[in-house]
Amino acid sequence: MKAFRSITLLTLSGSIFTFAVLIASGAVYAANWQATAGSESTDEGIQALAFLPNGLWVHVGDSITWTFPTPEIHTVTFLQQDTTPQQVRPPRPGVSGGGCPGTTPDGSSFDGSTCLTSPELVDRQTYTVTFPQAGNFKLVCLVHNNMTGAVHVLAPSEPLPHDQAFYDDQAHKRQTELLADGAELEGQATATARQSSRDAVSVGIGEIVATGEGSDTVSVMRFRRDSIVVRVGDTVEWTNLDPVTAHTVTFGDAPSGPPQPPSAGVTVDSDGARHALLASPGGSVHSGFLVTALQDRTGLAQSPLGVTRFRVTFTAPGTFNYMCVLHADLGMVGRVIVHR
Repeated sequence: MKAFRSITLLTLSGSIFTFAVLIASGAVYAANWQATAGSESTDEGIQALAFLPNGLWVHVGDSITWTFPTPEIHTVTFLQQDTTPQQVRPPRPGVSGGGCPGTTPDGSSFDGSTCLTSPELVDRQTYTVTFPQAGNFKLVCLVHNNMTGAVHVLAPSEPLPHDQAFYDDQAHKRQTELLADGAELEGQATATARQSSRDAVSVGIGEIVATGEGSDTVSVMRFRRDSIVVRVGDTVEWTNLDPVTAHTVTFGDAPSGPPQPPSAGVTVDSDGARHALLASPGGSVHSGFLVTALQDRTGLAQSPLGVTRFRVTFTAPGTFNYMCVLHADLGMVGRVIVHR
């Protein structure tokens, strides 16, 4: 009987020791959290440029998987944290001139000491990041300036404030709010064009909404009004109403290279708007980027005015089709019907 008891106690002690080792290693508690990068309306015309949710609390050793459900490109990017001066934000993943020399493989770890960035991802692709060290880390999308968030990595001994069900609920509510805001903005864009003049078109519209963890943007990727009728000799004016999202007005062939600068022959009016002439429905004219300047920041040089307006004078009749080369795949197209 004593021998049996000794064996039982020895086995129990070994099990407790093994369990303690697993707890100490964190293997038992390592979790994979789920989040989303971007959302959209059913016709793809309204884009929620947001991490959903844009704030998460996880434990050391946990990972987060972001799903990219839309055809609008996004990145999951963590620049090197708490540097002096701050690390330069690269223009796009893998493009020279920033702090990330290239993209980082899916499943990589981030501890704040180096830059980590996904490629530009779309259509339900995923990207996972593991967090081996405690800290508060800023999350950004390199494609959209005001799409930011935060990941708070806590020690295993600290309780987490929320579970996955909470984050799923928050993401759904935030998505609904942003897309509803976009639907209201769409009507505002149409009204603004009509109030400006009979020959005015709004080139998208959007808003930036702040949260406790970062900022979200909703952008309407549509021309409003997308079909307009004018007469020969009239000038149509396009105005980008979006605070951060760039668009183009492009007739005919898309530029073979980068969509900036505008095509040859585009002039600048005295008020800073770009201006072009079109003499044939088969002609090509490209506005270049239409976008406001980045928001001013205290201690930095003042930003110049951005170019938000583009005018085209039509000297021949016909139907002139155009698009935004950045968002034509989302249905951002329009036409001008010119009568004699």
